[in-house]
Amino acid sequence: MNTAPLIIDTREPFEYQMSHVDNAINIPPDEFMTGVIPEKLKDISKDQLIILYCRSGQRSNTCSMILSQFGFTNVVNGTSEQRVKQMLR
Repeated sequence: MNTAPLIIDTREPFEYQMSHVDNAINIPPDEFMTGVIPEKLKDISKDQLIILYCRSGQRSNTCSMILSQFGFTNVVNGTSEQRVKQMLR
């Protein structure tokens, strides 16, 4: 079982390109709002620790609620890039 958290940057691709947490994957909100699990998460265990973040925590909060609706049980809203970097220290 993978014990490292999966880190998801829920900002738009241009924001992700400017800076992001090391090893974070970029899945913007529109990919969460399609009604199906985002493609990049299809093979992720439902109990995998997932930390989401954006600029202010609003987009990542919405996306974390959507993941919970898909049955993911270990979802954390890390709020912002800086806060997640501090969490991972």
